[in-house]
Amino acid sequence: MGYDDNNVFARILRGEIPCRKVHEDEHTLAFHDINPQAPVHILVIPKGRYVSIVDFTANASEAEIAALFRAVTKVAEIAGVTTEGWRLLANIGINGGQEVPHLHIHVFGGRKLGPMLTKPA
Repeated sequence: MGYDDNNVFARILRGEIPCRKVHEDEHTLAFHDINPQAPVHILVIPKGRYVSIVDFTANASEAEIAALFRAVTKVAEIAGVTTEGWRLLANIGINGGQEVPHLHIHVFGGRKLGPMLTKPA
């Protein structure tokens, strides 16, 4: 999956699509998911053109990498879920369920989240 400059997150970063911003810094943007799967469901994305965590860790600067993970923690603090527990998730590739070819980390919280994966039938 290559980077698509017209993906929804690239368009959000360019200001073509609005978002409900939670946090922003030089390297990252965090905003509420439009289809939340938990009471707290925030996406944290790097501002650079990175498809996945594999692409990101291979090509991003140390400052970008540090900023992304600091932003994830900052978002959890802003959302008020750090004391009760929360989950972060990054889907990678087709089999991992990645729908948008721009690295994004989901921050979930606000209730007991249950198992990470459903068991096969």
